[in-house]
Amino acid sequence: MTNPTSRCNSNYHDTPFPQTTACRFHPTAMAFYPAARHRPHRSIHDPAVRPLRLAVIKAATINLLILQLLFLGLFCYLFGSIFQQTTHIHNLNVVFVDYDGGAIGQAIRAAYQQLQGPGFPTLQEHSPNTYPQPTSIISAVCNIHYWGGLYTSPNASNRLSAALTGGLPATTYNRSDILTLIWNEAHYPTAIDSAIQSTMQSLSTAARIAYTQSNGPQILQTMNRTDPAAISALTNPWSLSSINLQPTTQGSRLIYNTLVVILILIQEFFYLGYLNGLYQQFHLYVAVHAHRIAIVRQLLSLTYTLIGSLCTTGAIWAFRYGWHVSGGQYMLTWMTLWLFAHLNFLVLDMFTIWLPPPVVPMALISWVVLNVTSILLPFELSPGFYRWGYALPAHSVFQIMVDIWSGGCNPQLDYALPVLFAYEVVGLVVSTVGVYRRAHYAVLAQERGSKERLTVTDEGEGQGQGEEKAPEETPGEGAAGDAELQRHKTETETETEGLGGRIKQEMSRLERATTSRQSMGPAFDLPYTD
Repeated sequence: MTNPTSRCNSNYHDTPFPQTTACRFHPTAMAFYPAARHRPHRSIHDPAVRPLRLAVIKAATINLLILQLLFLGLFCYLFGSIFQQTTHIHNLNVVFVDYDGGAIGQAIRAAYQQLQGPGFPTLQEHSPNTYPQPTSIISAVCNIHYWGGLYTSPNASNRLSAALTGGLPATTYNRSDILTLIWNEAHYPTAIDSAIQSTMQSLSTAARIAYTQSNGPQILQTMNRTDPAAISALTNPWSLSSINLQPTTQGSRLIYNTLVVILILIQEFFYLGYLNGLYQQFHLYVAVHAHRIAIVRQLLSLTYTLIGSLCTTGAIWAFRYGWHVSGGQYMLTWMTLWLFAHLNFLVLDMFTIWLPPPVVPMALISWVVLNVTSILLPFELSPGFYRWGYALPAHSVFQIMVDIWSGGCNPQLDYALPVLFAYEVVGLVVSTVGVYRRAHYAVLAQERGSKERLTVTDEGEGQGQGEEKAPEETPGEGAAGDAELQRHKTETETETEGLGGRIKQEMSRLERATTSRQSMGPAFDLPYTD
């Protein structure tokens, strides 16, 4: 077997060009791709190459700066939304109702005074007259008036005092019926776990310490130190009970507001590219009426997004371990994701219609980052500037899905649904107009390409007819004349074939130019064509 290195070196003197760097340092690669080595190249110091070199450096520098500034801006926007989020936890309001009216409520107030700050939820106390029953607190949390609700049970302090004095047996005192937290874990589970559930647990622990400190002398005087139940009540007077409106503990919950949305957007972009490639490959814009193209295009996008949203919802349900959701919630989630996927298809289609092709990828990544940032955290935990994200479809669709998953405990449909349908209606209109725009420019490009082909063909025919007269002017007598005529005929045929090749090459170039003018957006080659 020939050594690639020796083969590379053996051909060194056979070429008029110096040995390339690729040949010196990558002989194996050059053995598989010999054309890259044998093709003549001008020196980078050639005066004719200098303008090209400067133009390349200038274009590369400008585009480098544009992309760096774009991604720097996107990174800053994304990181800014979660910057110092712990200092915004005080924007989360928790209602507190003291149905007990005794020492336990006082202990909770004292503990809150110690924990109160930017990194702790705001505890808003209301009288039992405002919320006469715990069910009214549940309703307030369900209707997102508050992020959580905390209440003490009626007569809780007296029951604890009785347990400490030994007046109640151990089986009678229920330490779980003293302090209760109401919350909805489905509402931003990754944020609410730490911002509400964990902080309220810390408040309960601090309140137990405050209760012991403020009531210590009285407890020691009245406590039955020989009663195990009394000692147990002293060491652990109560435990925080939890009423979770929708437990959401499955691992996949972490990506519902990130990767799921990102993949849906990318999925629509890829299908849009394939659909554009389909119309270009079969020249449908010049062969079919524009209104028929618009109808079929919308039907294809509706069908694709319907199936795609079904698969996405099915994947969410397949990995919902421990998440109690019903079949009706599955259907509602499917329909919501279908609307979201289709409106994003239309938005991306608008990008490809009205934006210059080099800007489309930048618009796509910006659209993805803006939408994902609008649902990374609740707006209460982000700077106020980010509240403009209410106008983005991702924020609306996530709020609708939380409402579905928690059984109606996130009633924001009054703005979320209009936002989604506004994108859908505007997208349908603009996308349909875009079909007529594409068809218009496709017809103009075809007409221009036809004229250029005719011009090239006429020039080739004129040159061919001029060359056919050459044999008549060439005299020849005997065997020498025949040989001369044969030689001249061969040269003429060779020149004619070369001219035909140049004509085909030029027509191919015109075809590619016409196709590029018809592009109007990203177009991917179809992975399968019949």
